[in-house]
Amino acid sequence: METIKLWPKGAIETADGFEPELDIYTLETDKAIGAIVICPGGAYTHRAPHEGRDIALRFNEYGYHAFVVQYRVAPNRFPAPQQDVFRAVKLVRANAEEWKVRPEQIAVCGFSAGGHLAACSGTLFNEISPVCNDDIDKFEQRPDALILSYPVISGSEYGHKGSFENLFGKDLSADKLEKYSLEKRITAETPPTFLWHTVEDAAVPMENSMLFASGLRKHGISVEMHIFPEGRHGLGMLEEVPALKVWPELCRTWLKDIGF
Repeated sequence: METIKLWPKGAIETADGFEPELDIYTLETDKAIGAIVICPGGAYTHRAPHEGRDIALRFNEYGYHAFVVQYRVAPNRFPAPQQDVFRAVKLVRANAEEWKVRPEQIAVCGFSAGGHLAACSGTLFNEISPVCNDDIDKFEQRPDALILSYPVISGSEYGHKGSFENLFGKDLSADKLEKYSLEKRITAETPPTFLWHTVEDAAVPMENSMLFASGLRKHGISVEMHIFPEGRHGLGMLEEVPALKVWPELCRTWLKDIGF
């Protein structure tokens, strides 16, 4: 595993001095293959380790390059994390030849608040402007697919208020809750999406995934969703609940079905 900085020195401002990075898990391959850009969860306050490296290694087992985004969190506010994930997508595309990535096969995978960040990458790609306008920023920032694991999506009654407060600050307005409830930001350009959630999730209710899936269907976007009866929030690749061992395999099959 190699780690590189996402941004040139001085290109961005950070409220806490944190420098966003990209952890690189590429495979030895003679031909270009698909890539998964991973956003760990953590309510926009931290990046959960078990939703990064372990996920990357599993996608490596499945034959995909993987990249973990160490993005800015609170006290950094919107759009700092979004700028970081878009930069990661563009950085992978910019290095597609060297890293043997198929530039038209880049998925963004996110967990919990990282799921909100991943969903932002598939809904706000025309809204978040380039930051430093260097050669990397000239590449397309829209991903080709989304993988959303127990994602924070909505600012409605089902929302995770803490994630929204950490992203926007304590003076979070109703207008911002509405605007960044991502089920309302889906368009015909939103990428195909795989979602999974559990009924027992008490932190981020399963309705978040259901709202996003419903919005995708209304716009004719390909979607696959799995709701499991058991399992706490934040499981990642942990195998505490036997039924949840299958979600990575289901995701692998879905990726192949959409051409990855």
